[in-house]
Amino acid sequence: MDDVVKHQTKEEYVADFLREGIISGQFPRGSKLKQAQIAEMIGTSITPVREAIKLLEAEGFILGSSHRGATVAPFDINATEEITDLRVTLECKLGLKAVNRLSKKDIDELRSLQDQIEAAAARGDRDAVRSINYRFHELIYQAADLPQTLRFVRTLWARYPFDLINKLDNRIDRASQEHREMLSALIARDEAAFLQALRSHIRSAWDEFKSSYTE
Repeated sequence: MDDVVKHQTKEEYVADFLREGIISGQFPRGSKLKQAQIAEMIGTSITPVREAIKLLEAEGFILGSSHRGATVAPFDINATEEITDLRVTLECKLGLKAVNRLSKKDIDELRSLQDQIEAAAARGDRDAVRSINYRFHELIYQAADLPQTLRFVRTLWARYPFDLINKLDNRIDRASQEHREMLSALIARDEAAFLQALRSHIRSAWDEFKSSYTE
């Protein structure tokens, strides 16, 4: 994983790796997470993996980190409407604060991520689009320097069906264009345009999924 997001500890690095993996579908819903396997994948010891799993359990990404093992949490369709509303509110708060705090380096990294999203969408790589989408949003929101708000947003992400939404026909192409609109607004430091693009990005994904979802 590209080290786009700033990490302070090994535990936070592992937690971010696992969040991205869960959102991208690398670790599917309901699957067991094996600490030794994860440690080997990242090249670290068991201890930071164990601590990261505890953190993600608190955020809602993972269930039951006891001796029975950790499992990737499922999502609840009945709760997702409310989760979407909360995402709009909190992510717009983070985005608004971030618009004028993003550095030139941050913008350059976002440009690079956008290029990667467009390339992944062009080749139909849904898993890569979800993974890069996570990095794109995380980079923006970290610039807001509102850690408690970001913590709540991550809790919402844990229960949101990113993996299922990106399976919709042509959704990754639309998501790529929505990210392009957000990036253009950020480059222009246009708060209103960015908030409009972000709201549309979150709402349209959920509306598309809701209209197609069957039990």
